[in-house]
Amino acid sequence: MHSFYGSAVAAVALLAARATAHGIATAMVHWPDGTFYHGYDPSYQYQKPPPVVIGWGIPNDLTNTFISPSGYATPDIVCHLGATPAGIAAPVNAGDVLEIQWNKWPASHKGPVLDYLANCNGPCETADKTKLQFFKISEAGLLDAAKNQWAADELLANNLSWSVRLPSDIAPGNYVLRHEMIALHAAGNANGAQNYPFCFNLVINGNGTATPTGIPAVSFYKEKDPGILFDLFTKFTTYVIPGPPLYSDALTAAQTKPGAIKATASGVASYVAPAGGGAAAPTRAVRSPAGHAVREAAPAVETPAGVPNAAPAAPAAAEATVAAVVDQQPAEPLPTTLLTAVLKVKGRA
Repeated sequence: MHSFYGSAVAAVALLAARATAHGIATAMVHWPDGTFYHGYDPSYQYQKPPPVVIGWGIPNDLTNTFISPSGYATPDIVCHLGATPAGIAAPVNAGDVLEIQWNKWPASHKGPVLDYLANCNGPCETADKTKLQFFKISEAGLLDAAKNQWAADELLANNLSWSVRLPSDIAPGNYVLRHEMIALHAAGNANGAQNYPFCFNLVINGNGTATPTGIPAVSFYKEKDPGILFDLFTKFTTYVIPGPPLYSDALTAAQTKPGAIKATASGVASYVAPAGGGAAAPTRAVRSPAGHAVREAAPAVETPAGVPNAAPAAPAAAEATVAAVVDQQPAEPLPTTLLTAVLKVKGRA
């Protein structure tokens, strides 16, 4: 039974949370080449035309809200409130590290960080989110019970970033990366947990053949799971991370402060496997922010001068360029099959 003190503290925490903004996973950096990709921000809907980015659209999330346990059986738990597929994808390799960047996160919102993958089995731009079968590739929860240290605290300490390593054995194709934080400050009460899922489209290249079995996101959690109905303000020594089991060949990534961004890109269109299998470059046209169809991704956004380790400005409408223009290649360029993803890049001081 929860103590009166614990319930009172939880109530205060809930009221404080409602008075402050939460957070959004707004960008991704691909390592080892240090290429920055914009995710989605609800403010993009006010740009005409809105930028095409790798993050799934959530224009209804104007208040940085969350998905509560009462919404676990609804499509909103997949990629957040009213999410729609991203228009392009980040080209990456199996085994690479992806750094997810958040715009903010309250220190009071302690809890786990989880990452999932789902193969779209076709273009992710037109994927039906209710049919995506996700498998978990990363999870972290309570790190130090004595210090009340959680994965969310580690993300906050590392400049609002979290790194996840893609499995090295998965088959190439179009995937959705589902990145999620669960805030537990009010989870001692029924329907008090707060889920913040965000999705990014990926084109994964590699020589793997594994096709891990997944489940729909609506099957991840139940309202009374021990990792969902959890009183953060009582004495505890363990925490059961919610969701399906971790993929057996999942890889770990070190959680460190972000490195310097070396390049900026928008993304590519769908992966198309050639006859007979194997990897292939994306071939469908991408619509640029200016509304011009091009074979490469939309124009790059340059990093603000003199601002080390800062995210580039939000994508803006610009005249599309059919040929990719390169000022300075990333330190470790992508494979030749994915070089069409590299846009105009600019070294960062």
